[in-house]
Amino acid sequence: MDISSSVFVVQPSSGVPLYRQLIDQVRGMIATGRIKPGDVLPSVRQLGAELEVNFMTISKAWGKLEAEGLVEHVRGRGMVVTAARKASVQAEQTRQLRVLVDQAVVRGLQCGMSRSELLGIFKTSIEEHLQ
Repeated sequence: MDISSSVFVVQPSSGVPLYRQLIDQVRGMIATGRIKPGDVLPSVRQLGAELEVNFMTISKAWGKLEAEGLVEHVRGRGMVVTAARKASVQAEQTRQLRVLVDQAVVRGLQCGMSRSELLGIFKTSIEEHLQ
């Protein structure tokens, strides 16, 4: 399946390089199963035009994903998602979750919450979602 350019969003003012934003989005979609092995990424020109981003930025992102083994160039098709190893998918899911948890902890500490209050909030949330 060809992946639509519309699933990608970049925020030039975020402080995160645009190529890094694209890499993180592809990694996340692979980790969550939103894109699967055999799916084709948008072409450099197509995505660059759609996002109004320099083609070299897209090319850099796709090249780094290829170096990681997450995609491969298939002649006549473009950049195709490869079969991701289960361990790397789990590692990416853990990394993404850790980022969210870190943000929640920092926010709680900024609000003056104690360690026990934060742990209580997390425990309550876990219990509510496991029922």
